[in-house]
Amino acid sequence: MPVPVPRQRAIPAVECGQAQAAPAGEGPLTEGARRADDRTDDRKDATAENNATPGDGVPHDVTAAHANLTLLLIEDDPTAAPIVPDLLDSAGKPIRMRTARNLTEAERLLTDDVHCILLDLALPAPGRAADDELAVLRHVLELAPRHAVLALTASGDAERGAEAVRVGAQDYLFRDELDGRLLSRAIRYAVERKRSDTAERRLAEGKLRAQENARLERGLLPTPLLEGSPLRFAARYRPGRSRALLGGDFYDTVRTPDGTVHAMIGDVCGHGPDAAALGVELRIAWRALTLAGLCGDQLLNTLQQVLEHERDDDEIFATLCTVDIAPDGRRAGLCLAGHPAPLIARPDRPARLLPYDNNGPALGLLPGARWPRMQVELGAEWSLMLYTDGLIEGRVGEGRERLGQDGMVEMIRRQLAAGLSGEDLLRSAVNEVRDLNGGELTDDVAVVLLDRVP
Repeated sequence: MPVPVPRQRAIPAVECGQAQAAPAGEGPLTEGARRADDRTDDRKDATAENNATPGDGVPHDVTAAHANLTLLLIEDDPTAAPIVPDLLDSAGKPIRMRTARNLTEAERLLTDDVHCILLDLALPAPGRAADDELAVLRHVLELAPRHAVLALTASGDAERGAEAVRVGAQDYLFRDELDGRLLSRAIRYAVERKRSDTAERRLAEGKLRAQENARLERGLLPTPLLEGSPLRFAARYRPGRSRALLGGDFYDTVRTPDGTVHAMIGDVCGHGPDAAALGVELRIAWRALTLAGLCGDQLLNTLQQVLEHERDDDEIFATLCTVDIAPDGRRAGLCLAGHPAPLIARPDRPARLLPYDNNGPALGLLPGARWPRMQVELGAEWSLMLYTDGLIEGRVGEGRERLGQDGMVEMIRRQLAAGLSGEDLLRSAVNEVRDLNGGELTDDVAVVLLDRVP
């Protein structure tokens, strides 16, 4: 994290014993405050310089042990250079100085090894409004957005100096009150303030991007279309990527006008945003094709074409499980494309896996593949759980043993016997799998539960 730096005060000029107006929003420093400030300045210098973190985007790394500060003075009078005395940094090394008489020269001299700009606010700014007293500062800030800037003004113009800080300068100084110690410390403070401001801005931008990505990913998760269906729906989703909301697993559920409820769950191989994006594309394609009346082998063949067109590597594939539940809720058609079989639980018998003998290949592996559609009897009252392999491939204990489908079935039987159902069942299942794994799962996990209760 960047080190906190001293905020704008009545400027380093007070170190010379000169009173000065404070920036807007602050009152003038009392004599006691000035003496206390004097006693703590050296300690602040050392703290800022020792704790500074390099690599935050400010030109050149001024925190390196053997680095020298470089100052660019922009002053239209070449004879005015003596206003800047010999300068030393905190290590006693000379601060290098360059002098530009106008903004054109300044642009040429403004290289990455310049750390700070000392700008005379009296300079004219080309092409700017004549009544804008800070036109030259605005021009320099546009020209050098990553550099620290110190504004130089007349001693009787403290209000202009304070306004310069509000516009974007790191500090302001009085031209006729400069000395070496004052200016050296002002330069170091300005550079550290710029580093801190840059770090804070990047942190804020990073948080904003993360919030936007979270909203985007959350919007890409499906909203089931089950209006008019007596079936109850629950889902649980946990991406394997750290701090992500969306992974390569995908699912969806829709009810078509004839009353059939279509459910799907799938898994794109691999991890990261590319797998997540492809999963979203397959889910949206599945919903569109299902609502258009496709199912079974015809639907999966079209989805394979979508995958082959959208993937960026010929080795990318996706597993898929689709279930089409009849309007009466007592039977369903099942298609498996390299995916684990769903689990069914009924009051009159223990939870078990649906048949998976006719499991076809994963999408994207075999051109012209076929996926048989099996008819399964569900009964009058049941719970059907679709899941991805992230739920069954977690480790059990510290060894290499995996939970597997048999372990998952036993776990679900236990939790059903304990009276769990719906969201509570899925939450308990995912949490137990994570606990058995000894920590967070590395693979994405998606679980969908459909219940029929007469």
